[in-house]
Amino acid sequence: MTKPDDPTAWLAGKDRAMEDELAELVGVNSFTDNVDGGREVGRRLAEVFRVPGLELAVVPSARYADHLVWRSTWDAAGRSPIALVGHLDTVFPPGAFEGFRRDGDLARGPGVLDMKGGLVVVAWALRAIAETLGPSALPPLRVVVVADEEVGSPEGQGVIRSAIADATSCLVFEAGRKSDLVVTRRKGTGSVKAVAHGKAAHAGNAHREGANALWALARFVDRVQGLTAYDRGVTVNVGKVTGGESKNTVPDRAEALVDIRFETVRDAEALMDDIRRAAAEAAVPGTRVEIEGGVARMPMERTDASAILLAEYGESARAAGLAMDADTIQPHGWYGEPVSWSWAVESLVERGHRPRL
Repeated sequence: MTKPDDPTAWLAGKDRAMEDELAELVGVNSFTDNVDGGREVGRRLAEVFRVPGLELAVVPSARYADHLVWRSTWDAAGRSPIALVGHLDTVFPPGAFEGFRRDGDLARGPGVLDMKGGLVVVAWALRAIAETLGPSALPPLRVVVVADEEVGSPEGQGVIRSAIADATSCLVFEAGRKSDLVVTRRKGTGSVKAVAHGKAAHAGNAHREGANALWALARFVDRVQGLTAYDRGVTVNVGKVTGGESKNTVPDRAEALVDIRFETVRDAEALMDDIRRAAAEAAVPGTRVEIEGGVARMPMERTDASAILLAEYGESARAAGLAMDADTIQPHGWYGEPVSWSWAVESLVERGHRPRL
């Protein structure tokens, strides 16, 4: 019997098998700091992604579960690689929210949506194509699953960067937005600690001899809070301030923890320059303000290239019955901006480009 050549037809009737596979993954707690649980999920994913021609390399971690990288070995006729990216860790520690259960039409459990469900979708899509059209129908693939995304990917960023360096496009299989909208840009983030140093003295007998670190820090706080620019998506939030020993002691040290967010690389660089300048300007005689930390994750900016990718994806999504025809560009936020595929087509036509649909 010859194989059917329709991957969609091959998937028909396999919903229960996919859900069972998801339930097994969700049933293992993979809280980022639960290394043993994360490694167990990694072992199970190695079986889930058992696709002919897809070879697994394990990237060991001393702090988290191991990261997983698959590379295709099939002959793809000179086509450019595509990256498929995800993560296996979840946010709930053991005992907080565990297990898989059905709730009517809904499935519940840590990772059902973010993002063990996404990983199952990737694996079964690849299986469907491999079992029908054959692996060579696929372009070269770089599939990366990191184990530390929920804490900012301190290791995962480097793993992804190295694994997909030759890829020309990338799809991340976290959940999109309502009406199947797709995230095409995302804010960058950073964390800054400002440490003000002064000179301690008794506030009554030797006030003149002291240098108030809290005063310098207060001046710094006022300056950096003023760097927020909502029209550009730049926000600065001083979320915690500590310092001093008592009301009658001139404080010699004070600290502020600052959250920063931005939409463009240019704004990220400019914001850090402004923060350093604010630190220098905030000092009062006998004090200094030092800056630690900075940009942790650069933003994903929308580009003409990402618009082309969205347009291609949108056409396929519509053909599969997903609701990719919403026309409203919704307000952006921390998790990114959901955008309709029609925006991609319209914006590119305005620039004289015609995406291949």
